[in-house]
Amino acid sequence: MIDIKNIFNKLGIKEEHAGAYDGTWFAGSDRHLKSYSPVDGSLIGTIRQADINDYKRVSESAGKAFLSWRHVPAPKRGELVRQIGEKLREYKEPLGALVSIEMGKILQEGLGEVQEMIDMCDFAVGLSRQLYGLNMPSERGEHIIQEQWHPLGTIGLITAFNFPVAVWSWNAMLALICGDSVIWKPSSETPLCAIAVHNIIEEVLRKNNVPPGLLSLIIGSGSTVGEELINDRTVPLVSFTGSTKTGKHVAEAVGKRLGKHILELGGNNAVIVSDKLKDLKSCLTSVIFGSVGTTGQRCTSTRRIIVHETIYDRVIHSLVNAYQNLFIGNPLEEKTVVGPLVSRSAVSDMEKAIEKAKSLGGKVLTGGGLLPENPSGCYVYPCIIEAENHWDIVQEETFAPILYVLKYRTIEESVEINNSVPQGLSSSIFTDSVFEERYFLSNCGSDCGIANVNAGTSGAEIGGAFGGEKDTGGGRESGSDAWKAYMRRQTNVISWSREVILAQGINFNF
Repeated sequence: MIDIKNIFNKLGIKEEHAGAYDGTWFAGSDRHLKSYSPVDGSLIGTIRQADINDYKRVSESAGKAFLSWRHVPAPKRGELVRQIGEKLREYKEPLGALVSIEMGKILQEGLGEVQEMIDMCDFAVGLSRQLYGLNMPSERGEHIIQEQWHPLGTIGLITAFNFPVAVWSWNAMLALICGDSVIWKPSSETPLCAIAVHNIIEEVLRKNNVPPGLLSLIIGSGSTVGEELINDRTVPLVSFTGSTKTGKHVAEAVGKRLGKHILELGGNNAVIVSDKLKDLKSCLTSVIFGSVGTTGQRCTSTRRIIVHETIYDRVIHSLVNAYQNLFIGNPLEEKTVVGPLVSRSAVSDMEKAIEKAKSLGGKVLTGGGLLPENPSGCYVYPCIIEAENHWDIVQEETFAPILYVLKYRTIEESVEINNSVPQGLSSSIFTDSVFEERYFLSNCGSDCGIANVNAGTSGAEIGGAFGGEKDTGGGRESGSDAWKAYMRRQTNVISWSREVILAQGINFNF
């Protein structure tokens, strides 16, 4: 069994912490945030929350840090990121364990999340030498058009509990190589994870003599420091991960001041299972992980499975049998594949969704109740429900391990069902048909930001741009050219002509 006390000692986790960091730890508020582990319900730490004055100090420090950091050449910024990655490698096991302890995901997923941070650092280091602009031909002789990218400023980052450290790295590592500073407001469900990250990187920041406030932290309520952050005119970009409802509020607040935003909001992800698929094993494994991994609390979790009517009974029978043999329990134990939900509030949301589905005629095929031995009250049986796609509860995202099963007749109908929900994050089809594969990936196929073939909906691999459409927000993080969101584009026209040549062939004589 993991020695939790030793884990906390390695990460510098104490009984009480200050909730603000700009090179030094501080907090002026007398309000306290308590972090309880969903593993056993125990109190694992107390944070003295930051207030508005603390935020103003952090914002000022971050602004000054940006003015200095933007002068550092991008490859040298990448060297700082490389060292952060090495430090994360050193602390992978204890930080991964803390993620499991505070959030509740199984240890393998906790370790995987820290590996994702390391991978993101590696990716960003390479990008630090590839912040390319363009040279374009001009219609005017002896002229050239040039595109270049400059650092943007201070990046505001608001993250969710389900990936308490990885999403920070997605944003912060790109922001660093782009020449920006970062203010991070983590979820109030997982504040110790954020504190641990800053404890880990503090030595690297100090050794490299970076300006205080380059990577800042503010832990406090959304109604105070969160509102200050999204309304702060000195923060040109806010990246928000969370619910669609809160994301719309963030977009409105940032939009009113004509700021920029990246929104990673809800997903209502579906897997289509074709009758053209010969081997169901890999499909079922992907669906099960997608629906119960992180106890159904990923934005990419599989919420719906759309099965061809001719194989429906066989697929559902296999799924139900697999669900009934899942080992649910302490996420720190090696044999566990499903840990607890993050809180009793999340359990309540799951129970309400199941009751709503049943009231509409939904048939619970398995699961849905609380485990009898339940030290935190957060352990549930993952649930499968026969449903109809048009029901309001199916159209919504419930952040819990509920899988709705649906039938289809034609590939066109399956795609229509996939696309019918307000969200548009991740999607998947399992098929051996080239036609179905190409149709699913075509401009009349999946309308999601992520579309997979013979791979599940869940998970994000560093390198590909992560994000979705519609109520998912439309932003992109992590891979591809997502770095451009953290910079400002400048178009330059350069003339070496001894004559004035105007665009569009205009003659201007006086």
